[in-house]
Amino acid sequence: MRYSKIVGLGHHVPETVITNEYLSTIMDTNNEWIVERTGIHERRWMNPEKDTVANMAAKATRMALERAKLKETDIDFIVFATITPDYFFPGSGVLLQRELGLDGKIAALDIRNACSGFIYALSVADQFIKTGMYKTILVVGAEIQSTALDITTRGRNTAVIFGDGAGAVILQGSDKQGILSTHLHSDGNFAEELYVKDPGSSRPHTERQPEQITDTSTFKVVMNGNQVFKHAVVRFMEVIQEALDANKLTKDDINLLVPHQANLRISQYIQEKLALTNDQVYNNIMRYGNTTAASIPIALSEAWAEGKIKENDLICLAAFGSGFTWASALIRW
Repeated sequence: MRYSKIVGLGHHVPETVITNEYLSTIMDTNNEWIVERTGIHERRWMNPEKDTVANMAAKATRMALERAKLKETDIDFIVFATITPDYFFPGSGVLLQRELGLDGKIAALDIRNACSGFIYALSVADQFIKTGMYKTILVVGAEIQSTALDITTRGRNTAVIFGDGAGAVILQGSDKQGILSTHLHSDGNFAEELYVKDPGSSRPHTERQPEQITDTSTFKVVMNGNQVFKHAVVRFMEVIQEALDANKLTKDDINLLVPHQANLRISQYIQEKLALTNDQVYNNIMRYGNTTAASIPIALSEAWAEGKIKENDLICLAAFGSGFTWASALIRW
């Protein structure tokens, strides 16, 4: 049987560190309030003179390529997960292709599944590798969310959560086990529990006048935190168990769980329910906040660099987010 295997990991985050203490100077909040509710101590926000979604993705990609001992021209296909593309259209996949100097040589696919986006992208790439259509696929998750946040007291419930960054993995075919399975789900009945309404095309022109467009409050993230938390803890557990059952494995077989970095309380709840030790769950939300589609590949890259991922380890990825969408992947390293 043909498998797809991760052969390279990379990540990049902006230089600008935004601490909880800084946020407390521009809105009515404090470090204790943020840490208690989210576990976040700081996050990275983009520098408009340096950072774009595509060039952060390119930097993460070059790290992954270097670690895999590959070059840009080895890439056959790009699968790019983001909900914050540099342009409304085209997607950032073609911009990354341009950044890598691969103009006209390969295809690029964009995926907009928010926090689950990276696992969705990984699943798509996995199928292409298994069919033999492509040999080396770049899978990226990257976001710039800071520019869409309402950084006032009015928007503090979401402004304190989100950060910017990019993560990348390189997939190649292998005769040895790699990605064992991926599991994808969605339920659009809860779409408006976590969403950004504008800019959207379903409102007539009269509802999108210039003064409304310049009022950033209309572009804010709307999140029903209680509803998201309630569904997340259930769906995380379900989709992790689904992956284990599909491969006739148990939670005791997991060497490392890398959950989407949404909220430290959610990760700790899952850890407790699965009876995993601190060494079996990787969290970096404390340093980066919620980077949406970028969170899992950034965490994977850091975990690997820290020696927490070893050959033959069983790695479980799991995510839940806007849509609602949720997903998992089980990987034999």
